[in-house]
Amino acid sequence: MTEPLVFRDEAGTVTLTAAALTRLVADAVAGVDGARLRRPRRGLEVRHGDGRASVELELSGRFGVSLPEVARAVQERVADAVAATTGLEVERVDVEIAEVA
Repeated sequence: MTEPLVFRDEAGTVTLTAAALTRLVADAVAGVDGARLRRPRRGLEVRHGDGRASVELELSGRFGVSLPEVARAVQERVADAVAATTGLEVERVDVEIAEVA
């Protein structure tokens, strides 16, 4: 389960909720032609700690596209979105293609 991401400093606390992290990843996936995030609430996990993050997600791929190419594009798009939005170093994005539609 994705835990909230909390940034603390002398000015206060900023919390990115699990729902916000899920939406961030879902929007990144939606930008890749031929990919759809499958079961966002159960098929997606963002782990983070010590300034690093990793993402696991399940995709539905569109029939007729190169699924390895789609998966690599999702990995790049998700890593870029998470890094740019959170400032975390993204160590890995693991993609499982669980459905072809």
